[in-house]
Amino acid sequence: MIAKQNKKFLPFDEQGYQVVEYDDYFYNQKNKKTTSKGLGEKLAIINSYFFEYLKGYNIPCAFVRKTGKKSLLFLKYTEFPFRIRMLNSADKRTAKIFSIKSGVQLDLPVFEYHFGDSTNSLITESHLISFNICNFDDLKMMNRLCSKINAIVKSFFERRNEYLVELNCVFGKFESKIYLIDGFSPFNMIVTQIEKDGKLADSPKTDTPAQVKKYAEHLLQLTNGE
Repeated sequence: MIAKQNKKFLPFDEQGYQVVEYDDYFYNQKNKKTTSKGLGEKLAIINSYFFEYLKGYNIPCAFVRKTGKKSLLFLKYTEFPFRIRMLNSADKRTAKIFSIKSGVQLDLPVFEYHFGDSTNSLITESHLISFNICNFDDLKMMNRLCSKINAIVKSFFERRNEYLVELNCVFGKFESKIYLIDGFSPFNMIVTQIEKDGKLADSPKTDTPAQVKKYAEHLLQLTNGE
């Protein structure tokens, strides 16, 4: 398993929008429920910030507005059951396959498709099409959006002397249109500092409450500086 956030979907409001509330607990890599005080509020702030930021670049986001300390309002989307993982530096598996050093910065991002939360969830485009998980046109649109999202968010962090190592985006559909619905939390976005020699610092860990708190607060500090 990979560490993941927990959020719950509340009943639709009077206008038919979906309220999403972020909890104060998460599931670590052993799938153990772990509490981190104040986590839900931090996740709501971080996610709402980046959704608003990307909407300024005309990225279609299902996010409507922040409705409470721990909750966000979204369009009534239908979620695609896979995530698109974008790598801007080589992870251990990629490094091993292509005989390069782990952590080396890539000239172009690598896109991976993952079904479910397992570390062995890697699938291909043909899986998505063959099993009718999405159609070709939808996948083409998601890939285009990912390229733009990655470039925008990567540039955002580079201006703060940080490097976007990895970003996982999840999409949904509402009235035949593709929208970004998830992607900005300590569990699906890896950001690390660029050291004086140009090398990347070690990636943050997110397996204990202390580690998650430290990383979430770091992301909050970066967004407050915009």
